[in-house]
Amino acid sequence: MTRRSDDVLDRLVRDRYPALLARARLLVHDPTAAQDLVQDALVATFVGRARFTSVPAAEQYVRRALATRYVDGLRRRGRERLGVERLAALPADVAPDPADTPTGLADEVEAALAALAPRARACVVLRHLEDLSVRETAALLHLSEGAVKRYTSDGVRALGDLLGARPPAPDHPEVPVHLVPAQEDRRG
Repeated sequence: MTRRSDDVLDRLVRDRYPALLARARLLVHDPTAAQDLVQDALVATFVGRARFTSVPAAEQYVRRALATRYVDGLRRRGRERLGVERLAALPADVAPDPADTPTGLADEVEAALAALAPRARACVVLRHLEDLSVRETAALLHLSEGAVKRYTSDGVRALGDLLGARPPAPDHPEVPVHLVPAQEDRRG
């Protein structure tokens, strides 16, 4: 970090930390989790390449990082819950004992990761196993942030299909969508 970024970070934490913490409390309700969320957002903001010249600009970025980190945490917990439910659904005599088969599930995940396209695999591993941000992943792989999001999304979807961790399809059939020309298109 440059000296100027250090100064902005110091002033941001000194002057705006209570406001950032209050915003985080709106998201997570738990005071300790809110402090962790603010810390994660500050680290994500100031460890990357972003350089801020003012506290308001840095605060705006940290506020967006709070929301992003919160949503990422929800998604991660949702995937973890699906994995636990999948394991819990196995009959007791079929469910692997972690002490006996420490690599059973890991081997399955490893095989599924190996089936992904190289860029999708790299994005999934960096984003979800290494917990890098989209920006950090993009910089590391020399891709655009949009490409990282797309490869990660495609990779996670493919992993869900390969591992059977996709949520069940809705009970109702999909409703067909019919395109209707706009008013100016109908005039002919």
